[in-house]
Amino acid sequence: MRLACRNGCRSGTKLRRTKNKVKAIRARIATTLGAIILIADCFSTVQPIAFAQTTTQSKNSESDSSASPESDPSSANKVNAEVLQELERMRARIEELETQLKQASAVATTSKAESSTQNGRPNQELTGIPAATPLLQPVAEQSVEAAPATKPAKAEPFAFADWTWLNGNPRTKQPAFDSKFFTPEIRADVDYIYDFNHPKDDTIGGSSEVFRSDEVHVTQLGVGGDFHYDNVRARLMTQFGLYSHTTPRNDASPARGQWNLDNAYRYLSEAYGGYHFNALHGVNVDAGIFLSYIGLFSFYNFDNWAYQTSYVSSNTPWFFNGVRVQIFPTAKLKIEPWFINGWQSYGRFNNRPGVGGQINWRPNASISIISNNYGVGADALGNPNRTRLHTDNSIEVKYYDRPEKFLDRMAFSLTGDAGCETGGGVSCLGNHGTDRKQSFLGYMFYNRFWFHKDLYGLTLGGGKINNPGRYLVLLPPINGATAASGTPYFTENPGDQFKAWDASATFDYMPSQYITFRWEFDHRAANVPYFSGPGGITPPGGNTGTPGSLVQGFAPDLRKIENRLDISLLVKF
Repeated sequence: MRLACRNGCRSGTKLRRTKNKVKAIRARIATTLGAIILIADCFSTVQPIAFAQTTTQSKNSESDSSASPESDPSSANKVNAEVLQELERMRARIEELETQLKQASAVATTSKAESSTQNGRPNQELTGIPAATPLLQPVAEQSVEAAPATKPAKAEPFAFADWTWLNGNPRTKQPAFDSKFFTPEIRADVDYIYDFNHPKDDTIGGSSEVFRSDEVHVTQLGVGGDFHYDNVRARLMTQFGLYSHTTPRNDASPARGQWNLDNAYRYLSEAYGGYHFNALHGVNVDAGIFLSYIGLFSFYNFDNWAYQTSYVSSNTPWFFNGVRVQIFPTAKLKIEPWFINGWQSYGRFNNRPGVGGQINWRPNASISIISNNYGVGADALGNPNRTRLHTDNSIEVKYYDRPEKFLDRMAFSLTGDAGCETGGGVSCLGNHGTDRKQSFLGYMFYNRFWFHKDLYGLTLGGGKINNPGRYLVLLPPINGATAASGTPYFTENPGDQFKAWDASATFDYMPSQYITFRWEFDHRAANVPYFSGPGGITPPGGNTGTPGSLVQGFAPDLRKIENRLDISLLVKF
C-alpha cells in the first residue's frame, strides 16, 4: 500500500505540473486570439476609409496620390504572419504536453486502480478525469451537459383516450367557449311524450325522467359552468323546468326539521366548491351538491344512450349533498370516497349520515369499470334503527371501432345492483319472526351502434328489478303524493312486493356535437298496477286534502303496462 501511494503521489505531482502548463498556454492562446480579433476589426474599419481618402485625393490632385500610413495593408499582413508563427509554436508545445499528460495519467490511473479496488470505490471517482474528456470543449456542448434533467409531467387522469362513447358521459369533444378562469355550460332538455295509455290528467308516474303526456315541456334548463383558478375549483348548474319540482319531491329528508330544504335547493342540480392538490396524478376535494352516477346513467339526458333509463338507474340516486375526495393514483384509476347526508337527500333522514365511494378503472381506451358502494346511512324517514346497504357495479366495453365504415362504432354497458335494509323491522336475508325481507336486486343491459361518422345512433336495451319492501320504488304522485307523505293507494311497507322490467329502442340524429334529436320507444311493465291509466291519478277537481291522502269516492287508475313514444331535443354547450 505504501509503495502504491508513493508512486501515485509522484504521478499526481507531475500531472498537476502538466495541467498548470496547459492552463498557461491556454491563457496565452486566449490573449493571442483577442489580439487577432482586434487587428482584424481595425483592418476592416481602416481599409475602407483609406480607400475613400485615396479616391478623393486622386480627384483633387494627381501628384498627391499616396494614402495615409494607416491604409497600408503591409503592416497588418506582417502582424498576421507573426501571430500565425506564434500559434504554430504553441500548437507544437500543446501536442508535446498532451503526450506527457497521457503518460502521467496512465501511471496515476494504474496506481489508483489498485487502491480503489481495495477500497471498493470506482476508478473515475478517484482520478476525477474521464478518459475521453477533450482539452477544449465547445461552449454550447458544455452548457447542454450542465443543464439539469427536467422531471416529466404526470399524465392527466383518463386523458390517454377519447371517452365520448361512454354511456353517462357527454360526447362534446371541446367546449364552445373557454377561458383561464371560467368554462361556461348551458344545457336544454325539451321533450314531447306520447303515452299510449292516454291518461286524462296527462300525468305520468314511476319515472325520474318523464312526467307529462301529450305536451311539450322543458324538463331541464341548466345554466352554469366550471370555475378554475390557482387550483381552486367550483361548479354550478341550475335545474329550471320540471326537474326543479320532480327531483325535490323524491327526497323525504326536508320533512325533518325546518328551513324547507327542498325549496332552498330545488333550482340547483350541482353546486360545489373545492381545491385541486398537485399530488399523485391529481387529488380533488369538493363540498356541496354533486352527481352520484349510481346506476351508470347521467342525470343529464344529453350524456346518455337512452332517454328513459331502466329501473336500476331511475330508482337510484342522481345526486349527493356532502363531501367527496377524488384521488387519482394513476392516469387510469380514480378512487372517490364520499361523506354525505344520505341517499339522494338534501339533509339527513335520521341521526347519522351516509358514507360510500366510487372506484373507476379504465385500463385501456375500450373498457371502463365502475363500482359504487353505499352504507351506514339510516335512510328511512322516522326509523333511525334501519340501515341501508347498496352496491352498484358496471362495465362498459367498446368492442368495435371502424371510423371509415358506415357502421363505425359499437359498445355495450352492463350494470348489476344489489342492496338491502336491515334493522327496524326488516332483514337483508329473509323473513325472520316479525322482520320482513327488504332487498333490491336488478340489472340492465344496453347496446349502442353509431353510423356514418357518429351522425346517427341506435340504442337497444332494458332491465329488470326485484324490490320487496319497495323502498327504492318511485312513488306515483297520486293526489300530489311525495316521498315524505306516502299514499295509501300505493303502499311501501315491509313485505310489499314489486317486480318490474322494461325495454327501449332509441334513435339519435346528431348533426353537431352540441345537439341531439332523439326518438325513443319505451315498454315498461310491473307485477302490480303501477303506471298511469286512462283515468289518471288526479282526483276530480284537482288534488284534495293533504298530499297523498285518501279522497272519498276516488280511486286512481293504475295499470301494469305502459308504452310510450318519447321525442326530445337535447342541447349542451
